Amino acid sequence: MVKLKLGPIADDKPVKLTVELPAALFRNLVAYGQILGQESGGPPVVPAKLVVPMLERFVSTDRGFAKAKRARKADNAG
Repeated sequence: MVKLKLGPIADDKPVKLTVELPAALFRNLVAYGQILGQESGGPPVVPAKLVVPMLERFVSTDRGFAKAKRARKADNAG
């Protein structure tokens, strides 16, 4: 077996996910998109466009998740 510098390549294809949101959360996303549009001087941002950046921000700033992920990686490494 050949030892390559690259490991497995992650599948970077987008994954379509369908979810049902509580009506109150959807209304909040609509309001958030309207406010974001006003603040940036553009049109309102539709809720579907908010979900990915919000989830990315949530995951990237969750310290507990980051700690658990590091611990898991360390456990798998050795």
